Amino acid sequence: MARRLVVVGADAAGMSAAHQALRTARRTGCDLEVVAVELSTHTSYSACGLPYWVAGDVGGPDDLVARTAEEHRRAGIDLRLRTEAVDLDLDRGTVTVRGHEGEERIGFDDVLLATGAADIRPDWSCGMPGVLPLRTMDDGAAWQSLLDGVTGVVPKRALVVGGGYIGVEAAESFARRGLETTLVTRGVEPLSSSLDPSMGALVRQALEKAGITVITGTEVDGLDHGPHGQVGAACLGGEEHDVDVVAVAVGVRARVGLATGAGLPVGAHGGLVPDDRQRLADGVWAAGDCCEVWDRVLGQHWFTPLATHATKAGRVAGTNLGGGSARFAGSVGTAITRTGDADVARTGLLPAWAAKVGLDADVVTIDSTTTAGYMPQARPMTVQVLGERGTGRLLGGQLVGGSGTGKRVDVLAMGLWAGLTVDDVAAADLAYAPPFSSTLDPVQVACRKLAERL
Repeated sequence: MARRLVVVGADAAGMSAAHQALRTARRTGCDLEVVAVELSTHTSYSACGLPYWVAGDVGGPDDLVARTAEEHRRAGIDLRLRTEAVDLDLDRGTVTVRGHEGEERIGFDDVLLATGAADIRPDWSCGMPGVLPLRTMDDGAAWQSLLDGVTGVVPKRALVVGGGYIGVEAAESFARRGLETTLVTRGVEPLSSSLDPSMGALVRQALEKAGITVITGTEVDGLDHGPHGQVGAACLGGEEHDVDVVAVAVGVRARVGLATGAGLPVGAHGGLVPDDRQRLADGVWAAGDCCEVWDRVLGQHWFTPLATHATKAGRVAGTNLGGGSARFAGSVGTAITRTGDADVARTGLLPAWAAKVGLDADVVTIDSTTTAGYMPQARPMTVQVLGERGTGRLLGGQLVGGSGTGKRVDVLAMGLWAGLTVDDVAAADLAYAPPFSSTLDPVQVACRKLAERL
């Protein structure tokens, strides 16, 4: 009799696990049946591409879909859309699901929780027309309708609430669509949870250069209706600002209600904490944005909801569920985005984080250029690297600058992954030609200066 795997959540982690489980089962000779349930009507799409769809870089929603529902089904997955998992009974080994035909109890030998993360929605944002997040395909379609004026008057003024990755990307998208755009964040600078304030200040400058008004250290007190029933004004720190649409991007939290309802614990940051095989308990597995991720630099679990982790963790879970063996190696906190004409990237620890966990660290920041300075395409670039005194161990890095800056973070990320010192990175054999870099790459120059101080 076939073993049955029930996957709850059919996006990056869930469907990566489902397909990998079937592939591995065929290789190992396991007889495996996979049922996947998904609350929405979409699977396996790039949520990271949504701001660029809104901006007009992406032709349409189909371009963001990696695998359609029919492709999943043809691969042998019993995929059920518009179906919500409402109860998990670990003693009976059942998941109760609710779809358009009512409720059904599905038995399982193994269950994978890939329930993702949910938007944090402040009270003032609920129920007001023209106020939306930007995280799902349905959100993207709703924004297209709003900005095209399908639902009423074409908006001219956009407010983005939140200075994280989604917030700065949404602000750039609205500005490129020609909207008068304001970004408000309670942080001291944009991306304050990811960058040192000095680097965040460079992000603010890039946003302002793109025509975006940035208001820091401020929260939304409330919203007022406009003449057409949609949002018409926002109160920011006691001052009223006219707005036509509001994007809410104040963060996400792990969606763990199904798991906690079944008595499963969560970690210090509110996410599920599977082991490195993605196992939570006997027959219970988890992957994706509902989980915390092992941070190799901090040496502890951290909530890092990124598609890269979700896909890799799903693949690990699927391998193990199909009768193979795999382990998830963790994260070093690498991320990248774009704001206006500036690349923004980071990896590892911030100086403030290092101090908080008791590491004796020092930091160096240098200004350089993306290519040899005499080349016509050279653009300013700022590099910051962090290392540990005594050991010389690399602890983190951040970069902000023109095109060609961002992917340099991968050098630092691999250095962190391998446990290298800043001296190791400074001595590494990296590519050089004037159109791409100065003789010594700015990342290596920064590491050399830091090595001398450490």
